[in-house]
Amino acid sequence: MTQSQSSIKRSHAQVEIRGMTCAACVRRVEKAVGQAEGVSRASVNLATEKLTVDYDPQAITLDQLSRLVDAAGYELVLPEEEKSVTMPIRGMTCAACSARIEKKVGSMDGVAKVAVNLATEKMTVRYHPDKIRLSEIKQAVIRAGYTPLESEREDQDTVEETPAQKSVRSWLNRFILALAGTVPLFYLAMVGMTAWHDRLLPSFLHPMQHPLTYALIQMILVLPALWAGRRFYTVGFRAMISLSPNMDSLIAIGTSAAMLYSLYATAQIILGRADYVMSLYYETAAVIITLILLGKYLEAVSKGKTSDAIRRLMRLAPKVATVLHDGTAIELPIDEVEPGDLILVRPGEKIPVDGVVEEGMTSIDEAMLTGESLPVDKNPGDQVYAATINKNGMIRFRASRVGEDTALARIIHLVEDAQGSKAPIAALGDVISGYFVPIVFVIALSATLLWYFAGGQHAGDLVFALKIFVSVLLIACPCALGLATPTAIMVGTGRGAQFGILFKGGEALENTHRIDTVVLDKTGTLTEGQPELTRLIAAAPWTDDELLRLAASAEKGSEHPLGEAIVRAATARALELAQPERFEARPGHGIDADINGRHLLLGNERLMAQQGIDISRDLLAEARQLADDGQTPMFIAVDGQAAGIAAVADPLRSSSPAAIARLHAMGLTTVMMTGDNQRTARSIASQAGIDRVLSDVLPQDKVAEINRLQAEGRRVAMVGDGINDAPALAGADIGIAIGSGTDVAMESADVVLM
Repeated sequence: MTQSQSSIKRSHAQVEIRGMTCAACVRRVEKAVGQAEGVSRASVNLATEKLTVDYDPQAITLDQLSRLVDAAGYELVLPEEEKSVTMPIRGMTCAACSARIEKKVGSMDGVAKVAVNLATEKMTVRYHPDKIRLSEIKQAVIRAGYTPLESEREDQDTVEETPAQKSVRSWLNRFILALAGTVPLFYLAMVGMTAWHDRLLPSFLHPMQHPLTYALIQMILVLPALWAGRRFYTVGFRAMISLSPNMDSLIAIGTSAAMLYSLYATAQIILGRADYVMSLYYETAAVIITLILLGKYLEAVSKGKTSDAIRRLMRLAPKVATVLHDGTAIELPIDEVEPGDLILVRPGEKIPVDGVVEEGMTSIDEAMLTGESLPVDKNPGDQVYAATINKNGMIRFRASRVGEDTALARIIHLVEDAQGSKAPIAALGDVISGYFVPIVFVIALSATLLWYFAGGQHAGDLVFALKIFVSVLLIACPCALGLATPTAIMVGTGRGAQFGILFKGGEALENTHRIDTVVLDKTGTLTEGQPELTRLIAAAPWTDDELLRLAASAEKGSEHPLGEAIVRAATARALELAQPERFEARPGHGIDADINGRHLLLGNERLMAQQGIDISRDLLAEARQLADDGQTPMFIAVDGQAAGIAAVADPLRSSSPAAIARLHAMGLTTVMMTGDNQRTARSIASQAGIDRVLSDVLPQDKVAEINRLQAEGRRVAMVGDGINDAPALAGADIGIAIGSGTDVAMESADVVLM
């Protein structure tokens, strides 16, 4: 590489590609883009229909890449250079107000067009996001003396049909159109060859008495299928011309051969050769196209569910963030937030981006990220992550990672990469498919020539030789696989469904028996998935029920999982709860309440120390033992005196030990992988009988742990139920989701246990 080459500034882009249907399409797009001058890397993900490309913008542009992709038979969707938003404006009273806003905003660099509607009190702006931020536009409106509210995007995904949904609808419409002609055509062709055609067909369609009518009606009935499957011809023949044939090419050649021979036979019937009525293959072309369209529709549905998993992950993050600018709180779209912005998050809201707490204390539910069922206390200096939920305190934090750099975005990329990666057998299939079509064509041509020149009594018979050519092509056409494979899958998956095991396709059905290692998530898979009161220790003179009644009364109405566990336990014992006269949450510590004239403290050891509560050695020893057992101990103090301990934990499912024992009996190695600390993880693993423990594992590391096990030569099944398990479920040899888990987990998995 020369000095000038090494100093080239590269651009990176990820764009949508439409029209791909198989691995051959992927190779075709990668070849078309990758060979272009100025492109250093081109990678296509079929699952997400995305092209990732690194290129020199001085040598080639996205517009030129779009033309290359178009020439290959596909569509590259260019990103919009401008964005449009409509935002309500409060405070306008007359036309002068709207004119003032238009002048103020319209004069800003990067604003292409602005229009303010006084009647609806809304402003519509088209702007260049690379030149100006939406927050700057809002600031201009504020400086003009008006109040901008949350913007309304043109591209809201809640209204528009997604590309995956469009694809499903398109293939379904094509299949229905083809089926409308194929059903009567198939009936006509099949009945015409039976001894009962006199009774099953009207006289004017009798193949022997009215052969021309019989042939012409078939020719008309095949047209809907040909029109519905026209894409196979445009893509297939274009691929043949460019010397990169694919399955579409084989479909196009096979059905074209059937059609051409049928047209030849129809011409012979017109010339008086009525015996050619038995040489019509119109129904063959129609049935093949219809079956392939059905397969494409089912494939589109499957791909749609794959992209649904990614779309659901994207929807986890809030769409807006409350950003503080010069002391003013402004609601901005999430993609307008930048590193360094100061963000305000109120109780119950989601964290919009990754960042570091600067002010305030709270507890945050990070279950979607770590799998940990208990909230994590956050203080100034602690890290917070996008899409996690702020439970009970108001915080201000400084944004550190936004957009594609957040932990949630990295999880999304991991799921995309895992779903787009190919298993070794799939990669082998891709290689074979590259040679399959030309080999079939050569075999068909060779057989035709052999029969024509050395076919014994059929030597020199062009019609017979053409029949051989058509027969070979049609037998090789993937209609046999299109029928046999789905039938086998249908029987296998149907049998599994009877036992509550849902297999997503034949690959999962085939590969499950090869598994030798089962990796299990802890929370919600081995455990119940929600905290329960596991132990209550009452110090004299208190009884368990008295202490539990006071603690549950204080936590009445609590949204904290630990408090909810205490209330559920009291309800199960039918204890009558009182209404607290005063309640104060101490984020990161516990609660402080007055109930029936008594002062109650419930929380950790730090809260007790702050309030000057003396805890006996016996209670401290009990608390440490409970913590060693993977439980969360909470001290209870009444009227300034230590009164006991309430321990909460996510308990092991009663069926887990038996299930693990059954896996061991099958010769499988069991591994527990969790985001929990090592002490809690080992306690649960010991109770369940797990062979190996992987603790303190973050979601972005889970798939790496799966890959590490696979690198050891293991065939790995991953069992999980949470959003945080999605990348690992997609990356494992077999992903198994618990039916009671999240939609994202179930859509990322290969098997669902109902």
